[in-house]
Amino acid sequence: MGVGEEIKEWIADLVPIIEKSGLPHVMGAMQTTLEGEPEQVIDVIMACHRSMRTRAPRVLTHIVIDDRAGAVGRLQGKVRDVEAILGRELSHE
Repeated sequence: MGVGEEIKEWIADLVPIIEKSGLPHVMGAMQTTLEGEPEQVIDVIMACHRSMRTRAPRVLTHIVIDDRAGAVGRLQGKVRDVEAILGRELSHE
């Protein structure tokens, strides 16, 4: 916050941090979803937060944790589940 309306270049700078983690991830228009052990995920989130903090006077990081025993591969699995119910593929645009 406090650095203008456009931060796409700054977000792009975070992609290598996320990729280096090796965690499955999906970037969306307003968030990035990570999948992994809680400690690993928090480490990546905080690395991204600290990187942004070096560039902006104020950084807001919103975290939603969905912690379900035995759930793996849910980034694509949740979408496939809905597609199966609908009987068609969803648009990925």
